[in-house]
Amino acid sequence: MKRGNYVNRQRIINIAVIAHVDAGKSTLVDALLAQSGVFRENEAVVDCVMDSNELERERGITIYSKNCAIEHKGVKINIVDTPGHADFSSEVERIIRTVDTAILLVDASEGPMPQTRVVLKKALEQGLRPILFINKIDKRDQRADEVVDMTFDLFAELGADEHQLDFPILYGVARDGVAKLDPEDESSDLEPLFSLLLAHVEPHPDNREEPLQLQVSSLIYDNYLGRMGAGRITRGVLDGSGPVSLVRRDGTVEKARLGKIFVYEGLNRVEKKRVESGEIVMFSGIPDVSIGDTVCDADHPEAMPVMEIEEPTLAMNFLINSSPFAGRCGRFVTTRHIRERLARELETNVGMQVEELLETDGYRVSGRGELHLSVLLEKMRREGYELSVSKPEVILQKGPEGITEPYEAVVVTLPDEYGGTIIQALNTRKGIMKTMVSGEGRTTLEFLVPTRGLLGYRSEFLNSTRGEGVMDKSFHAFLPYAGEIPGRQNGVMVSKENGTAMAYALFNLSERGILLVSPGTEVYEGMIVGINNRNEDLVVNPCKNKQLTNVRASGSDEAVRVGAARIMTLEEALSFIGDDELVEITPEDIRLRKKTLSENARKKEKNRSPVA
Repeated sequence: MKRGNYVNRQRIINIAVIAHVDAGKSTLVDALLAQSGVFRENEAVVDCVMDSNELERERGITIYSKNCAIEHKGVKINIVDTPGHADFSSEVERIIRTVDTAILLVDASEGPMPQTRVVLKKALEQGLRPILFINKIDKRDQRADEVVDMTFDLFAELGADEHQLDFPILYGVARDGVAKLDPEDESSDLEPLFSLLLAHVEPHPDNREEPLQLQVSSLIYDNYLGRMGAGRITRGVLDGSGPVSLVRRDGTVEKARLGKIFVYEGLNRVEKKRVESGEIVMFSGIPDVSIGDTVCDADHPEAMPVMEIEEPTLAMNFLINSSPFAGRCGRFVTTRHIRERLARELETNVGMQVEELLETDGYRVSGRGELHLSVLLEKMRREGYELSVSKPEVILQKGPEGITEPYEAVVVTLPDEYGGTIIQALNTRKGIMKTMVSGEGRTTLEFLVPTRGLLGYRSEFLNSTRGEGVMDKSFHAFLPYAGEIPGRQNGVMVSKENGTAMAYALFNLSERGILLVSPGTEVYEGMIVGINNRNEDLVVNPCKNKQLTNVRASGSDEAVRVGAARIMTLEEALSFIGDDELVEITPEDIRLRKKTLSENARKKEKNRSPVA
């Protein structure tokens, strides 16, 4: 590619904002955008403007990495808002490679949480020198000094070198757009943060004269341009008019020609003819470009190091919906539809794996955790897909030291009075207590717990703490297999009839447990309509109605009142079901059912002798 003398190169800084979930990442990005003049004076701006996805707004978390750009004193600052949940660590892992530094947000009261460890580890492994931003110092229970010490210990524990340990510190309130070098300063804006970025971050070196090199870190879909690659230009100049070499992940080299090239200005993509090194760009023209591919000078194909993606920890089976209600409201219901949708997901979701099932029509989908998989299912449901999924199962690994399984670091904060109950529950689930700290009526517990032991535990935890406890968890490591762990303690109430649930029947069933359906709900044989108080399954008739006669007695015609049914979210349903059950997912409903719908067939399976 032709190169020459360039002048007036704009200084570019690329930063990532990383933190634990709900620490204030998106709020800080909002403030940076507002104070850099991106928005017009009369423009209506929503909170967390970067969380543009419908699921992100509903859940209040960042799921997908997104870019924007601002200017300050002639310096362009590309900002990447990253996911904070450990289930999306593959997103963080790729994005960290495209930035020059990271702003680590830590809550002034909570301190570093389990998922803070995940995102910080990625930044340190790439050699970045993060800036620590102690957020929410306006809280009554803030303990900023103590949190700084805790964060320093975390840096040291994660293997930070002496330069990384000498990190700058800011204090502030992202919601109010305030940053301070000292908690007692009178700052009223983010100027201290802007100044620190310009002083602390070394701009990308000026290597425009070297051969082009750009590694694709993410993929974007455009309705008009198709699949687009995105990444930072490590060296050289990207010119849309010339040919390039594309080095695949497997080392093969292809000649290609790019289409359109874009960079971010504010929140908008702006087309450019040529972009210099250091900039984060998006480009079209290569329909099968993939994560980890390297775009190089046409005459100098040189691949960048392959991106290592962490292995999945959970798997579940995606099956066609075989219930009597299949196809009522979904547009995509066949195995072919599911296969095509999973194939599209694999093009961008590199932390996921898909295998075809041999014994039945379906696919085994593996991901980084419950949230990782449930977000995909929720997206498919809203797109019009119908399917059934099995209980999530942890992925075991075999090594020189035997079988290992995924463990999660769990931090629990709760009132002192519930501490004993939770300790006993986590011990039963093979948890290992690491620390216990009490003060001011609240206890903080740190455990290492097998992922198997936490499946379905969140709802029990909330019930045990009367909703006053907070539990955060993130993947820790693969450790030796912990042995048998007690599963669900309650059986379920299973319908034996097809029809409509009647108030008369549900009123009588409500004495046996918790109802999952309301009067007027259509049910079918094998559908789960309630949770039994006892540990065995109960086959019931929710369609039974009161017999009508000509005889009237006092009180016989009083209206039957049935309490509200428990409505499970998708995550709750996935964590609740047993090995012989499925979650039926449609655009309109989420139902629980037995894998084998017929009562007689289930009895035969139960009585069938196991093969020796």
